Amino acid sequence: MTDIPDTTDSRSMRERRDAGDPYRVDEELGAAMERAQATMRRANACEDADERRRLLEELLGSYAETAHLRAPVYVDYGDNLHVGEGTFANYGLMALDVAEIRIGAQVQMGPNVQLLTPTHPVEPGPRREGWEGARPITIEDNVWIGGGAIVLAGVTVGRDSIVGAGAVVTKDVPLGVVVVGNPARVVREL
Repeated sequence: MTDIPDTTDSRSMRERRDAGDPYRVDEELGAAMERAQATMRRANACEDADERRRLLEELLGSYAETAHLRAPVYVDYGDNLHVGEGTFANYGLMALDVAEIRIGAQVQMGPNVQLLTPTHPVEPGPRREGWEGARPITIEDNVWIGGGAIVLAGVTVGRDSIVGAGAVVTKDVPLGVVVVGNPARVVREL
Protein backbone atom coordinates (compact mmCIF):
# COMPACT_ATOMS: atom_id res chain seq x y z
CA MET A 1 0.00 0.00 0.00
CA THR A 2 1.10 3.54 -0.58
CA ASP A 3 2.19 5.27 2.60
CA ILE A 4 0.61 8.62 1.73
CA PRO A 5 -3.21 8.44 1.76
CA ASP A 6 -5.08 10.73 -0.61
CA THR A 7 -6.93 13.03 1.77
CA THR A 8 -8.80 14.67 -1.14
CA ASP A 9 -10.48 11.37 -2.09
CA SER A 10 -14.27 11.84 -1.72
CA ARG A 11 -15.13 8.12 -1.58
CA SER A 12 -16.38 6.59 1.65
CA MET A 13 -13.90 4.63 3.72
CA ARG A 14 -15.77 1.43 2.79
CA GLU A 15 -15.41 2.27 -0.92
CA ARG A 16 -11.71 2.90 -0.41
CA ARG A 17 -11.30 -0.37 1.52
CA ASP A 18 -13.17 -2.35 -1.13
CA ALA A 19 -11.01 -0.83 -3.88
CA GLY A 20 -7.82 -1.84 -2.04
CA ASP A 21 -6.87 1.76 -1.32
CA PRO A 22 -5.79 3.24 2.03
CA TYR A 23 -8.70 3.75 4.42
CA ARG A 24 -9.45 4.24 8.10
CA VAL A 25 -12.10 2.47 10.13
CA ASP A 26 -14.95 4.95 10.43
CA GLU A 27 -18.43 4.67 11.93
CA GLU A 28 -19.81 2.63 8.99
CA LEU A 29 -16.92 0.14 8.94
CA GLY A 30 -16.84 -0.04 12.73
CA ALA A 31 -20.55 -0.92 12.80
CA ALA A 32 -20.08 -3.56 10.08
CA MET A 33 -17.23 -5.08 12.07
CA GLU A 34 -19.30 -5.09 15.28
CA ARG A 35 -22.21 -6.85 13.52
CA ALA A 36 -19.80 -9.46 12.13
CA GLN A 37 -18.16 -9.97 15.53
CA ALA A 38 -21.55 -10.53 17.19
CA THR A 39 -22.56 -13.13 14.60
CA MET A 40 -19.12 -14.76 14.79
CA ARG A 41 -19.36 -15.06 18.58
CA ARG A 42 -22.83 -16.64 18.32
CA ALA A 43 -21.62 -19.11 15.67
CA ASN A 44 -18.54 -20.05 17.69
CA ALA A 45 -20.63 -20.68 20.82
CA CYS A 46 -23.43 -22.54 19.04
CA GLU A 47 -23.76 -26.24 19.84
CA ASP A 48 -26.52 -26.94 17.31
CA ALA A 49 -24.88 -27.82 13.96
CA ASP A 50 -27.78 -26.59 11.80
CA GLU A 51 -27.99 -23.24 13.61
CA ARG A 52 -24.20 -22.81 13.44
CA ARG A 53 -24.30 -23.42 9.67
CA ARG A 54 -27.12 -20.88 9.32
CA LEU A 55 -25.09 -18.30 11.26
CA LEU A 56 -21.97 -18.93 9.14
CA GLU A 57 -24.05 -18.64 5.95
CA GLU A 58 -25.34 -15.30 7.26
CA LEU A 59 -21.85 -14.12 8.25
CA LEU A 60 -19.72 -15.20 5.27
CA GLY A 61 -19.72 -13.94 1.70
CA SER A 62 -20.32 -17.54 0.60
CA TYR A 63 -20.14 -20.85 2.44
CA ALA A 64 -20.57 -23.95 0.29
CA GLU A 65 -23.04 -26.59 1.40
CA THR A 66 -20.33 -29.22 1.92
CA ALA A 67 -17.78 -26.91 3.54
CA HIS A 68 -17.02 -27.24 7.24
CA LEU A 69 -15.22 -24.72 9.45
CA ARG A 70 -14.70 -25.98 13.00
CA ALA A 71 -15.25 -23.49 15.80
CA PRO A 72 -13.75 -21.17 16.62
CA VAL A 73 -13.46 -19.16 13.41
CA TYR A 74 -12.27 -15.56 13.52
CA VAL A 75 -13.03 -12.88 10.89
CA ASP A 76 -13.00 -9.09 10.63
CA TYR A 77 -16.07 -8.56 8.42
CA GLY A 78 -17.10 -12.03 7.24
CA ASP A 79 -18.63 -10.89 3.96
CA ASN A 80 -15.23 -10.96 2.22
CA LEU A 81 -14.64 -14.66 3.06
CA HIS A 82 -15.73 -17.23 0.46
CA VAL A 83 -15.40 -20.96 1.18
CA GLY A 84 -15.70 -23.61 -1.54
CA GLU A 85 -17.24 -27.10 -1.72
CA GLY A 86 -15.72 -29.80 0.44
CA THR A 87 -13.35 -27.43 2.21
CA PHE A 88 -12.45 -28.21 5.83
CA ALA A 89 -10.72 -25.98 8.36
CA ASN A 90 -9.76 -27.35 11.74
CA TYR A 91 -10.03 -25.37 15.00
CA GLY A 92 -8.99 -21.74 15.11
CA LEU A 93 -9.06 -20.49 11.50
CA MET A 94 -8.24 -16.77 11.52
CA ALA A 95 -9.36 -15.16 8.27
CA LEU A 96 -8.86 -11.41 8.54
CA ASP A 97 -11.01 -10.55 5.54
CA VAL A 98 -10.48 -6.82 5.12
CA ALA A 99 -9.90 -7.72 1.45
CA GLU A 100 -11.47 -10.72 -0.23
CA ILE A 101 -10.34 -14.21 0.76
CA ARG A 102 -11.32 -16.94 -1.71
CA ILE A 103 -10.84 -20.52 -0.57
CA GLY A 104 -11.45 -23.03 -3.35
CA ALA A 105 -12.94 -26.52 -3.32
CA GLN A 106 -11.52 -29.46 -1.38
CA VAL A 107 -9.07 -27.32 0.61
CA GLN A 108 -7.83 -28.81 3.89
CA MET A 109 -6.52 -26.56 6.67
CA GLY A 110 -4.97 -27.62 9.95
CA PRO A 111 -5.60 -25.88 13.27
CA ASN A 112 -4.70 -22.24 13.81
CA VAL A 113 -4.15 -21.31 10.16
CA GLN A 114 -4.01 -17.54 9.61
CA LEU A 115 -5.08 -15.82 6.37
CA LEU A 116 -4.12 -12.15 6.83
CA THR A 117 -5.19 -9.59 4.21
CA PRO A 118 -4.52 -6.33 6.15
CA THR A 119 -1.51 -4.16 5.37
CA HIS A 120 -0.23 -1.11 7.22
CA PRO A 121 1.91 1.87 6.18
CA VAL A 122 5.66 1.64 6.69
CA GLU A 123 5.85 5.35 7.47
CA PRO A 124 4.99 6.02 11.13
CA GLY A 125 2.79 9.08 10.54
CA PRO A 126 0.01 7.47 8.47
CA ARG A 127 0.22 4.33 10.63
CA ARG A 128 -0.22 6.45 13.78
CA GLU A 129 -3.23 8.13 12.13
CA GLY A 130 -4.91 4.74 11.68
CA TRP A 131 -4.54 4.34 7.92
CA GLU A 132 -4.45 0.78 6.65
CA GLY A 133 -5.06 -1.23 3.51
CA ALA A 134 -5.51 -4.81 2.40
CA ARG A 135 -4.73 -7.15 -0.47
CA PRO A 136 -6.74 -10.28 -1.35
CA ILE A 137 -5.75 -13.89 -0.70
CA THR A 138 -6.68 -16.79 -2.96
CA ILE A 139 -6.36 -20.44 -1.98
CA GLU A 140 -7.01 -22.52 -5.10
CA ASP A 141 -8.63 -25.98 -5.21
CA ASN A 142 -7.22 -29.05 -3.46
CA VAL A 143 -4.65 -27.20 -1.34
CA TRP A 144 -3.51 -28.53 2.03
CA ILE A 145 -2.35 -25.94 4.57
CA GLY A 146 -0.67 -27.37 7.65
CA GLY A 147 -1.38 -26.27 11.20
CA GLY A 148 -0.13 -22.87 12.28
CA ALA A 149 0.71 -21.72 8.75
CA ILE A 150 0.35 -18.02 7.93
CA VAL A 151 -0.62 -16.72 4.47
CA LEU A 152 0.02 -13.00 4.03
CA ALA A 153 -1.78 -10.30 2.05
CA GLY A 154 -1.73 -10.52 -1.74
CA VAL A 155 -0.79 -14.22 -1.93
CA THR A 156 -2.27 -16.90 -4.17
CA VAL A 157 -1.63 -20.54 -3.26
CA GLY A 158 -1.79 -22.60 -6.45
CA ARG A 159 -4.02 -25.62 -7.00
CA ASP A 160 -2.85 -28.98 -5.62
CA SER A 161 -0.10 -27.41 -3.48
CA ILE A 162 0.85 -28.08 0.14
CA VAL A 163 1.87 -25.43 2.67
CA GLY A 164 3.82 -27.05 5.50
CA ALA A 165 2.89 -26.59 9.13
CA GLY A 166 4.18 -23.32 10.54
CA ALA A 167 5.16 -21.90 7.14
CA VAL A 168 4.92 -18.15 6.54
CA VAL A 169 3.79 -17.60 2.95
CA THR A 170 4.92 -14.17 1.74
CA LYS A 171 4.63 -14.66 -2.04
CA ASP A 172 2.58 -16.67 -4.52
CA VAL A 173 2.90 -20.46 -4.43
CA PRO A 174 2.92 -22.20 -7.84
CA LEU A 175 0.52 -25.04 -8.51
CA GLY A 176 1.52 -28.54 -7.48
CA VAL A 177 4.40 -27.85 -5.06
CA VAL A 178 5.26 -28.21 -1.38
CA VAL A 179 6.41 -25.06 0.44
CA VAL A 180 7.85 -24.91 3.96
CA GLY A 181 9.69 -22.47 6.20
CA ASN A 182 9.82 -18.79 6.98
CA PRO A 183 9.64 -17.34 4.45
CA ALA A 184 8.04 -20.32 2.70
CA ARG A 185 10.06 -21.75 -0.18
CA VAL A 186 9.44 -24.59 -2.63
CA VAL A 187 11.10 -27.83 -1.50
CA ARG A 188 9.37 -30.28 -3.80
CA GLU A 189 7.19 -30.55 -6.89
CA LEU A 190 4.20 -32.87 -6.77
